[in-house]
Amino acid sequence: MQMETTDNEQRKAAALKRLLLILSSVLLSIGTCGGPLIMRLYFIHGGKRVWLSSMLETGGWPVILVPIAIAYYHRRKNQAPTDPPTKLFFMKLPLFVASAVIGVLTGLDDYLYAYGVARLPVSTSALIIAAQLAFTALFAFILVKQKFTSYSINAVVLLTVGAAVLGLNTSSDRPKGESNAQYMLGFVMTVAAAALYGFVLPLVELMYKKAKQNITYALVLEIQMVMSLFATIFCTVGMLVNNDFKVIPREARKFELGETTYYVVLVVSAIVWQTFFLGAIGLIFCASSLLSGIVIAVLLPVTEIFAVIFYHEKFQAEKGVSLALSLWGFVSYFYGEIKHNKQKKQADAVKEKENNKEGCTPDVENLQTVPNP
Repeated sequence: MQMETTDNEQRKAAALKRLLLILSSVLLSIGTCGGPLIMRLYFIHGGKRVWLSSMLETGGWPVILVPIAIAYYHRRKNQAPTDPPTKLFFMKLPLFVASAVIGVLTGLDDYLYAYGVARLPVSTSALIIAAQLAFTALFAFILVKQKFTSYSINAVVLLTVGAAVLGLNTSSDRPKGESNAQYMLGFVMTVAAAALYGFVLPLVELMYKKAKQNITYALVLEIQMVMSLFATIFCTVGMLVNNDFKVIPREARKFELGETTYYVVLVVSAIVWQTFFLGAIGLIFCASSLLSGIVIAVLLPVTEIFAVIFYHEKFQAEKGVSLALSLWGFVSYFYGEIKHNKQKKQADAVKEKENNKEGCTPDVENLQTVPNP
């Protein structure tokens, strides 16, 4: 009976993890596709504050308090009278410090990325994803000893090449009135953002592995909240130095889509970007930082299609090739994962069968001979 109970608990845990994996993928999809488009909308229609845009990438962190509060209420409701008092937060000091440091790095990355989006068209964001995936794979190998199969290597190569193809014809999309120096600086800042975030994703995974406490999804939410809080503080300091708070009301009045729409864009941007980070850390928790990077990469063509629809950007042949290569890489990765899991299950079944046989084999040496009556 105890074995059946354990098996049921394991099945429930596996089902919950699959559900969480799907939810994280959906959140990451919303953030990856919606975040750059809304940020670009701000810059296209008169917005010019880079520090403000970078702050909005993590400024929606109070949203995380909602699921944390719901989880706390659920734990407290189901608490037995003999149980110790229910804690609102599980995070201990070492994990808090590590999350804060990564949060500051995230804030710096937010600024680099926002600067690139302000200077480059959406189509050039391919360069971000192309570099980011390569850096994520490199740092995942160095920091967390990520194991690569032929399928995952194939996926990284295809997704990287597919995204880089989009950068072959970016000159025709260069914003009007922008100097070569500004364009090149935007390019450099974008690549730097890709490299830094490619480092941050495996660093979060390493933090999970090195944490001296059990990593649950409730704790993951706390980690993301602390990271976003410190990233927001970093960018808010930049806003104060740059006098952004004084300029915001004037910029809102001059915004091409209207003052009310200006503030709606800011709020929606903060919420959508928070779904990106929640999805990213959720995938790292359920799988790996490499999978998080691959999902971000495969969503690039979707972002490109939305840019064509909403901003009337040209859909050149390069974008069609990129879409095909990205989908090919995505299918390759998951086919490899399915095949690997199937082989692992078969190996585990064989091992369990062998163990059962050994357990049923009589110990001949210890058998006693009973004389015939």
